[in-house]
Amino acid sequence: MHDGELETVRRISEQLFKITDIEELLVATLRCALEEVEAEAGSILLADPETKQLIFQYSIGEKPVPRGTAIPWDQGIAGRVFHSSQAEIVQDVQRERHHYEAIDQMTGLTTRDMITMPLKRWKGEPIGVLNVLNKRKGALDQQDVALLTIISAFAALFIEQGRLYEDAKMAVVVRMLGNIGHDLKNLLHPVVSGTGLLKNELDETFEQLERVDPDRAQRSREFCDEVLDLMKKTTHRIHERVKEIADCVKGLSWPPQFADCTVRQVVAEVFETLRMGAEEKSIALKAEGLAELPIIQADANRLYNAFYNLINNAIPEVPSGGSVTVSGRMAPDGQSVLIDVADTGRGMPPEVCERLFTGRAVSTKKGGTGLGTKIVKDVIDAHRGSISVESRSGAGTVFHIRLLLDPAKAKAARA
Repeated sequence: MHDGELETVRRISEQLFKITDIEELLVATLRCALEEVEAEAGSILLADPETKQLIFQYSIGEKPVPRGTAIPWDQGIAGRVFHSSQAEIVQDVQRERHHYEAIDQMTGLTTRDMITMPLKRWKGEPIGVLNVLNKRKGALDQQDVALLTIISAFAALFIEQGRLYEDAKMAVVVRMLGNIGHDLKNLLHPVVSGTGLLKNELDETFEQLERVDPDRAQRSREFCDEVLDLMKKTTHRIHERVKEIADCVKGLSWPPQFADCTVRQVVAEVFETLRMGAEEKSIALKAEGLAELPIIQADANRLYNAFYNLINNAIPEVPSGGSVTVSGRMAPDGQSVLIDVADTGRGMPPEVCERLFTGRAVSTKKGGTGLGTKIVKDVIDAHRGSISVESRSGAGTVFHIRLLLDPAKAKAARA
C-alpha cells in the first residue's frame, strides 16, 4: 500500500469511525469519495432484496438524484457491478450501451466518465453500489479505482456496524413497547367498563329529563349515544393495536389480511372518528369520487391506520374554515386506484418532505414524534402500493396514493 493510500485510510477512518447514524455515514462516505478522486457528482445506492432494486440513498451534484429513486438491480452498470462485485470504470459513458440513461434524463446531467464500485467489505457480499461521475480534471482512472476500493470497503463495514447499532437500539425500544403495551391494555379496562356504566347512568337521567323537556332529552340522548359509540369503537381499535405490539414483542408479525374492501367505507370510518375534532376547529372533511371506486383487496384495519394518520396530521395544520379532502379515481392502467389526501394547511418545506417517509422524519407539531407518515408508508408498502407528497410552505399539502385492486394477484404475476 502506497503512502497516498495509507493517508487515505487514515482520513477515511478518522471521518467515519465515530459515526453510528447510517444517514450520516452515507453523507460522509460520498463526500469523502468525491473529494479523494476530485469528481463532480456521485451517488450511493443500497440494495432492497424485497423489491430487487437499488435505491438512491444520497446523491451529490449540481442536479442530485432524488432520494428514494429506484432502479432494477439487474439493469445498467450499477446492476452489473452489484451482481459481479467487480468495480467498473467507464471512460466514455455515452457510448456504453448498458448505461441506465433514465437517471441522466431525470437530472439533466450529462455523464462523461464514471466509476461504479460495489459497496462491500473485503470478503463480504455487496450491500449496494457507489457511483462517482465526471472527474473535474482529466479522466477517472485505475488510481481512482484503488482509492474508491478502500473507501467503499470502509463504508460497507461502517454501514453494517451502523445497522447493528440501530438493531440494538430497536431491541431496547421493543422491550419498552412490550411494557407500555401491557400497561395500556390494563388501563383500557376501566375505560371500557366505565363507558358501559356511563351509558346506564345516562339512560336513567334521560328518562327523567324526557318528562320535563322531551325535545332536549332526545337531542342530548342522540349526541351522548354518538359519543359513547365513538368511545367504544376507538377503544376497540386501541385494544387491537396494543395486541399488535404484544405480538411483535413475542416475535409474531402478521402479513396484511387482504379481503374485499372499499376505500369509501374506510375513509368514512376515519371521518367519523375525527369529525368532532374537525368541527371544533371549523374544518370540513370532504370525500370526492370515493363512491365510484371499485372494491379492492386490502387490509381494512391497516388502511384505516394510514388514512387516520394522514387526516389527523392535517387537521392541526389547517386554519379555521379550511378543509381536508380525500378524492379518488381509477388509474389509467385499470389495475389500481389513485387517492389524493389534500389539505388547505400551511404546507411543508422541501427538507421536511424529503424525510417524510423515512425513520428520520421529524414532526413539525408540538409533541409529535414524526412516526405518523412512516406508519402510512409501511401500510402502503404492505399493499404493494406507492405514496408521494406535493407541498410547499403556505400552499397546503397533497399526498398521492396508488393502491392495487388485487396486490396478491400482482405479486403472483411478477413472481
